[in-house]
Amino acid sequence: MFQIPIFILIFLTGLIVGSFLNCVIYRLYSEESFLKSRPRRKTFSFLRGRSFCPNCKHILTWQDLIPVLSFLILKGKCRYCRKPISLQYPLVELATAILFFLIWQTAAFELRGFLFYSLITSFLIIIFVYDLEHYIIPDKVIYPAIVIAFLYNIYQFSINNQQLTINNFLSALGSAAFFLTIVLISRGKWMGIGDIKLAFLMGLILSFPNILVALFLAFFIGAIVGVALIISGKKTLKSEIPFGPFLISGTFLALFFGQKILDWHLSFFLLK
Repeated sequence: MFQIPIFILIFLTGLIVGSFLNCVIYRLYSEESFLKSRPRRKTFSFLRGRSFCPNCKHILTWQDLIPVLSFLILKGKCRYCRKPISLQYPLVELATAILFFLIWQTAAFELRGFLFYSLITSFLIIIFVYDLEHYIIPDKVIYPAIVIAFLYNIYQFSINNQQLTINNFLSALGSAAFFLTIVLISRGKWMGIGDIKLAFLMGLILSFPNILVALFLAFFIGAIVGVALIISGKKTLKSEIPFGPFLISGTFLALFFGQKILDWHLSFFLLK
């Protein structure tokens, strides 16, 4: 019974963080657009400023910013201009809350691990949505995530987890080298530089053999979605599809269910 209030607190924290991540995603693109239009000015920051409606630009009040609940009360429309609110906002909030809950379960109630993976999850959610919308993995997000993961691995090394840390670094280098090879062979047509950086981050997070599970699932899910989009007529064989969301989906699946997937895979072949 004692765990129930903690679970509720973690879920609510995830909703609040998800609301903040939505702001970061929108403002990050606004900053990039601002700097491209005014390259000599460097005063815009995606971390400052009050939230506003992207359509009518009206400043939002606290009752407009309650995660998920405001969207439901307002029936998915802005209180001021009545324009539709993107489903991205409640979905990101709910996804963050669910992932935080799963992280708490996976971290076995260990606070340091929970804080690290929650922070990394926040970076990955931003990358997921941003790459899905704008077909690019922003350096302002991926580089801090890599640095944090690198420092966490150094910390793990200092508390006598040397084997795990070495495994993580080798996994990061191996997966980055794999994607670098694809980029070089395809001359950037199949994958981008951002995917190399993301693969390196995945290795630091997952280690071996979970990194293999994540990569397999990413390509598997990507192939299914790609075929579905082509069959539906929304994409063609020459269309560009961002691969970052598939890599991140594979990362989360491997993080939470990697060992179960490996056990199932091994048992399947042993039965054969």
